[in-house]
Amino acid sequence: MAEVMSPLVSERIWALPVSGSAVKFLQYLVFRSEFGGHIPVRQKDMAREFGGKSPQAISALMAPLCDLKVVLRPPSEGRDGNSYRLHPLAAKYESHEVMEASFRKALRDIKAGDLPNLKLPSYAATPPSEGTPKLRIAVA
Repeated sequence: MAEVMSPLVSERIWALPVSGSAVKFLQYLVFRSEFGGHIPVRQKDMAREFGGKSPQAISALMAPLCDLKVVLRPPSEGRDGNSYRLHPLAAKYESHEVMEASFRKALRDIKAGDLPNLKLPSYAATPPSEGTPKLRIAVA
């Protein structure tokens, strides 16, 4: 069975207003995440696995992804430290059918105010390869 990645982030990853290092770290998080988005790795283990970085460096990579709501910090369940998960609209799934069902639930939860919406940039054309692109955050 092949896994399925949400196109909402994977097709627009080049337009995220984050550093190249944060984009690379997002790819690591997708790789390490479980289907549906739960990230079972502790921050100190992420630091070790992601090129021997410090936990503070991991926090710096994680912060812009959390600001965009691509990575969520749900309350920790019975352990010290933060727990993380990918937004359901940014996660990988075991099948297209499961992804569609999860998207429907996520959209209901966003409308109900139980889940934040992604803050992905809106764009009409590919940003220029030189200079700083003038991207805006899409407002729901």
